[in-house]
Amino acid sequence: MPLLPVILLAIGALTTLGLLFFALSGPSTQRAGDRRLSAVRDRHSPNANTAVEVQMRRITGRTATRTDQAAMRFLPRPEELQKRLAMTGKPWTVGQYGATTLGIFVGTLLLLLLLGFPLLLALFLGLGMGAGIPHFAVGYVINKRVKAFNAKFPDAIELLVRGLRSGLPITETMAVVGSEVEGPVGEEFRAVADKMKIGRSMDVALQETADRLGTKEFQFFVITIAIQRETGGNLAETLQNLATVLRQRAQMKLKIKAMSSESKASAMIIGALPFIVFILIWFVNSAYMQNFFVDQRLIVAGVGGMIWMSIGAFIMAKMVSFEI
Repeated sequence: MPLLPVILLAIGALTTLGLLFFALSGPSTQRAGDRRLSAVRDRHSPNANTAVEVQMRRITGRTATRTDQAAMRFLPRPEELQKRLAMTGKPWTVGQYGATTLGIFVGTLLLLLLLGFPLLLALFLGLGMGAGIPHFAVGYVINKRVKAFNAKFPDAIELLVRGLRSGLPITETMAVVGSEVEGPVGEEFRAVADKMKIGRSMDVALQETADRLGTKEFQFFVITIAIQRETGGNLAETLQNLATVLRQRAQMKLKIKAMSSESKASAMIIGALPFIVFILIWFVNSAYMQNFFVDQRLIVAGVGGMIWMSIGAFIMAKMVSFEI
């Protein structure tokens, strides 16, 4: 076996492992201790504004390292990326996301070059894997957390209703929900309660949480609270009706998912079949398939096929997508 491919493979493996270790490992013990000591000193500072800012950073997690600042210069739309990472509920940073993306790109590129893929195709697939895997992984975690939140949210509203009917104010009832309910619902209500303790109004704290979650269910809850504060009325009864509506909405979603599952499976199989056939033929006769990246007629045919497949996938996605 030639020495150059072995060296390239070793360099690529070490680079990928180093970047992934840097992305997934936490901060050093010394730096973490220094930050904690600095935070304690600022929190007990005689300046009230400094103490409030430190408390807000602790609650919202708005701390940016040098790695995060460097990644924000190169990654597109860093504000939207920060928002998506906050929606996961994980302590992931933009710097870790960028390091993971770069590691996957370098590892995929070197692996494909060693397997004999053309440089242009290896770059294209490397960019796709590096940009796609972290993006879809973050989206998967967000969807999983949102589903867990929506599943427990009606129970949390009913707990709010019981607290209000027993005579507790809405602010204390939210703190009770944060301490009693497990999972994302408890985390979000604890964050709302902490923000109100340091002077944020309830409307502002709830709206910030709604913007971070991005769920219609919580937005309904925020609108209900805001309307009740403006017009008055029985808040417990209003929230009880909202919990009933949210449960019925969840049941309707499950019915639609069951009815459209066959169509979605057919669309995924049809959409993935050309790519599966392309990969299988590549492993059987790679020289034959490399003509798609050399012959202009085959390039035009491939681009046209991709465009028509994209149009068909878009139409099928719209046919099985329903707004509730």
